[in-house]
Amino acid sequence: AMAHQRDNLAFYRKRDAIIGVSLGPPDRSETMPAALRHFSINADDVQRAKAFYEAVFGWTFDPWGPPDFYLIKGAGSGGALQGRREIVPGVVMRGVEATMAVDDFGAAIAAIGAAGGKIVGGPYRIETVGELVWFEDTEGNLMGAMKYDQDPAG
Repeated sequence: AMAHQRDNLAFYRKRDAIIGVSLGPPDRSETMPAALRHFSINADDVQRAKAFYEAVFGWTFDPWGPPDFYLIKGAGSGGALQGRREIVPGVVMRGVEATMAVDDFGAAIAAIGAAGGKIVGGPYRIETVGELVWFEDTEGNLMGAMKYDQDPAG
């Protein structure tokens, strides 16, 4: 493992010398911290998916909100199981949705655009939860950024 890390370091040093610039870690002084706060598993058949995750991981599910929407208990992070939907009109969400918690909602929206992403939904207000915006990153991945009403500790 140590030899692999040494080889990677040597590769990046050579690359940086060839192109004349360091592509090391970006300067984080202008960025804000964001932690994965919530994920949603999308399903064609919510009851079938619920049975699958109960059997595989021992998760339990509490109904919350709309029909066929469940909060996941035991996943280590806030999670939900829900019917497949369209975040962007005409594009069915096939993967797992991730929502990042942000401290400054306006700054997060501005940073998304400045970094080459685009807002594709919202902002939305979810009562008792917070403010949410859906965005597409530079690779076409859909994610959420949310300013929660309460911090994760409650």
